[in-house]
Amino acid sequence: MSEAVLRVSGLKKSFNKNNVELNILKGLDIDIYKADFITIMGPSGAGKSTFLHILGTLDTATEGEIFFRGMNVNGFTEDEASKFRNEKVGFVFQFYHLLQDFTVIENITIPLLIRGVGSIEAIAKAETFLEIMGLKDRRNHRPGELSGGEQQRVAIARALVNEPEIILADEPTGNLDRKTGKEVLNYILSINERISSTLILVTHDPEIGLLGKRRFNMVDGELFPLE
Repeated sequence: MSEAVLRVSGLKKSFNKNNVELNILKGLDIDIYKADFITIMGPSGAGKSTFLHILGTLDTATEGEIFFRGMNVNGFTEDEASKFRNEKVGFVFQFYHLLQDFTVIENITIPLLIRGVGSIEAIAKAETFLEIMGLKDRRNHRPGELSGGEQQRVAIARALVNEPEIILADEPTGNLDRKTGKEVLNYILSINERISSTLILVTHDPEIGLLGKRRFNMVDGELFPLE
């Protein structure tokens, strides 16, 4: 098998609350490869979201290491971590986190502009992703004028417009009804296949969890592979 895109070793996360140590992650080890599709299931509070946030450098581990293509993510400066998130990672959350005062097309172009792409090229690429997501006629709408499913599709387009190597999806259908959730999931899988990213998806839904090429259950901060 090829070299791991992400290599996680001995990853731990703990908090001290009222002089009681809470162990959220308990020494996770996993190698994640190019074009992997990993699903992680488990109950609320098991550590799934914390794990994704640490993988994407939105949070830091208490112990352990994460290597991205051989580079120790723990050693990144703040600027390097920001660049990593912008260029290498696409986040899709349960809640859309769209900028309410910006139009759909403006929301999608933001990651490209942060990367330094010129405005004409950024708009053209955003238009392409808008069309892929079936939202061309919503171009100039603001998030408050969209349904939940439409907002999540905008959030997906924004997350993937930079064609990141890694997609971290945290309950992306959890805020949607089942029919809309299936449609949104299909968009994620379709674009992921198109750009050949590595997809790590956290879900409570066993039906979605079983779609992963590699499937895991997280219980009390530990990962268990599922056959």
